[in-house]
Amino acid sequence: MNKNINFVFWGTPNVSSETLEVLKQNGFMPSLIITSPDKPQGRKMLITPPPVKLWAEQNNIQFLQPEKLEELTSSFSLLEKSDLSIVVAYGKIIPKDIIKMPKFGSINIHYSLLPKYRGASPVESAILNGENQTGVAIQQMEFKMDSGPIIAEEKVPILPDEKAPDLRKRLIKTGGELLVKTLPDFIDGKIKTIPQNENEATYCKKIKKEDGLIDLSDDPVKNYNKFRAYSLWPRTFFFQDGKRIIITEAKLENNQFVIQKVLPEGRKEIEYSLFISSQKK
Repeated sequence: MNKNINFVFWGTPNVSSETLEVLKQNGFMPSLIITSPDKPQGRKMLITPPPVKLWAEQNNIQFLQPEKLEELTSSFSLLEKSDLSIVVAYGKIIPKDIIKMPKFGSINIHYSLLPKYRGASPVESAILNGENQTGVAIQQMEFKMDSGPIIAEEKVPILPDEKAPDLRKRLIKTGGELLVKTLPDFIDGKIKTIPQNENEATYCKKIKKEDGLIDLSDDPVKNYNKFRAYSLWPRTFFFQDGKRIIITEAKLENNQFVIQKVLPEGRKEIEYSLFISSQKK
């Protein structure tokens, strides 16, 4: 197996650094990493480096953090000399000329079975829609979002009570391992890519905080799927007396959405039954 692949890695959050770790464990190391700039985070808005920058520093890999991709002009020679760009959740639109710059172009890991769930929230959207199966796609990147020819795909079952963070963790592992298996054959020209069927394309949006609002009188299965999909962020919540009540634990029992614990605004987590009792006083 040829592991002497000169590739540039583009990525920013944990999903990217975890993929880098899978590549490293299998003998694939990038020659250059491109990630997002440090940003203020948390209540105190402390300037925080992205996980991929931390990974690059820990592994002594050269990295760049351009505010705008036009700033990369001095690094174009590195991109042009590379075999490949691998993009995993970089977070910005990469211009077409940069996508095409490496010898074999750019490839991307997407966490759905393309052309289904193109866009920013494929993991959450699959759970929201009650799917029992999703997967990972490795695609040859085109300038149009998630529309490139498929290099490899692998199906992954969605477990009945699985929440988005747990499913994402499995998909990251599957995606990294699929990439490791695919890279050598792709570079050697042994893989015939398959164009996506545009007629079957579906899209998913970027999640907003207000998407977590839940109508307790709505369909129980729909509410449970929303709870599973948004369990990490933005979480599911409802309002009572003008205050936000976050649902922290719930289950689907006898086709009913059963809330077990909540986090009322300004209070500690509490059993839902005790919360209801307290409202009656």
